[in-house]
Amino acid sequence: MQKRIEAAFLEATELRKKSLEVMRNDIEKASNICIESILNGGKVILMGNGGSAADAQHIAAELVGRFLKERSAIAGIALTTNTSILTCLGNDYSYDYIFERQMEALGRAGDVAIGISTSGNSENVYRALQKAQKSGIKTIGLLGKDGGKIAAVCDLPLIVPSSNTPRVQEIHILIGHILSDEIERAVYEREN
Repeated sequence: MQKRIEAAFLEATELRKKSLEVMRNDIEKASNICIESILNGGKVILMGNGGSAADAQHIAAELVGRFLKERSAIAGIALTTNTSILTCLGNDYSYDYIFERQMEALGRAGDVAIGISTSGNSENVYRALQKAQKSGIKTIGLLGKDGGKIAAVCDLPLIVPSSNTPRVQEIHILIGHILSDEIERAVYEREN
C-alpha cells in the first residue's frame, strides 16, 4: 500500500510539472477570457459529468461565494445542479441535450462556457459548447487525453496530457482554482 501511495503522489507531481509546461500560456489566456467577460457583465457557465460535474459546481461556488478575498459575487453557474431540469431534459429529449438546452436558455453573447471532460468526448458537453459558439459565447475546455472531439468546439482547449482520469481531474480543479483566483483578483482590484 505504501508503494501505491507513493506512486500516486509521484505521478501527480510529474503531471503537474508537465501540465504547467504545456498549458502555462493557455491558462493565462483562459483567465483573461473569463476576466474580460465578467468585467463586461458576462458570466461563467460550467458543465461536466460525474466528477467533472462536481468540479463545475465547485468552481461556480468559488465565483459566487468567494475564493480568497471579500468582494462582490461573481456570476458563475453550473449547469449540473437543477435536478428537475436535468431529469426533464433527459426524459423528454435525451441525456445528450441536458446542457445544450440550458445553454440556449441561459447563455448570452459575451459569456464564457467551460466544458469539463476527462475523455474529451462527452456528447452533452460537446453539444452545449457547439451551441455556445453559435451564440457568440467563448468556449474553454478542461479536457484530458488528446482533447477528444470537444477540443474542436473550444476557442481554447486546455488538455491535460494524461489518460489517467483521477490525475486529469486533479489538474482540472487546480486550473479551476487558478481561474477563480485570477477572476477574483480582477474584480477585487476594480472595486478597491
